[in-house]
Amino acid sequence: MTFFKSLAALGCCAVLAACSMDKNAVQVIAGPAPGAAVKFYNVSPGAPSVNFYANDTKVTAVSSTSGQESTAGTAYGSVATGGFYTALAPGQYTMTGRITATTDNGLAIVSAPSTLTDGKYYSFYLSGPYNTATKRSDFFILEDAAPPAPLDYAVAYVRFVNAISNSSPMTLYAKNTTSGAEIALGGSVAYKSAGALTPVPIGPYDLIARVTGSAANTITLAAVGFSPGRVLTITARGDMTISSTTAATRPILTASTDR
Repeated sequence: MTFFKSLAALGCCAVLAACSMDKNAVQVIAGPAPGAAVKFYNVSPGAPSVNFYANDTKVTAVSSTSGQESTAGTAYGSVATGGFYTALAPGQYTMTGRITATTDNGLAIVSAPSTLTDGKYYSFYLSGPYNTATKRSDFFILEDAAPPAPLDYAVAYVRFVNAISNSSPMTLYAKNTTSGAEIALGGSVAYKSAGALTPVPIGPYDLIARVTGSAANTITLAAVGFSPGRVLTITARGDMTISSTTAATRPILTASTDR
């Protein structure tokens, strides 16, 4: 797989991408980037903010205005390292998300065995409702497919990920806000799954998730621009039982540029 523009940003991310033997110190990495890359999402409703670790190495963190590491971590609804991939050496890992707040600081709320292959990209999702009694969340890991080479700059490449644990399988549609034409972005997608990477003509779109087989709009996201040659993931997150239009844990679609 060719390394795309996202990995060009890993030189910046590497400052926060690993640490020394002191788990609370984030070190600067020099030299060539390793050959695998992971993007970390916190989409577990009710989960605290976390830093992500590969084995005992901290691979995400947040700096404060003072230059010291913040206790903010990756909050619910956020993607670590500003949405960029984190470079890791290929191999076997135990991925953990550890609480950054003073209370329960360093406690792992998820522990996930993972195998990373050279040249491949992955998305790690902290998902499912956070259990306040056991202080645990669910997780899943997806391999992020690359678009066919050479890139077609008349389209963007889009996939749909369903990270809502209590949802029915859903299909995502893109409705062109100029022509009104709709395109199905892959097929039916169940929890912990991703649809196929689908080429979509560049332009402005409203995104609509519907329960497969239904004509009713379940979740919508208005006015998303698809740019030439970009690769995007549209993630459904939240809790399907929440009907509030303002609650943080309501069903939401979010867009993240992968490459």
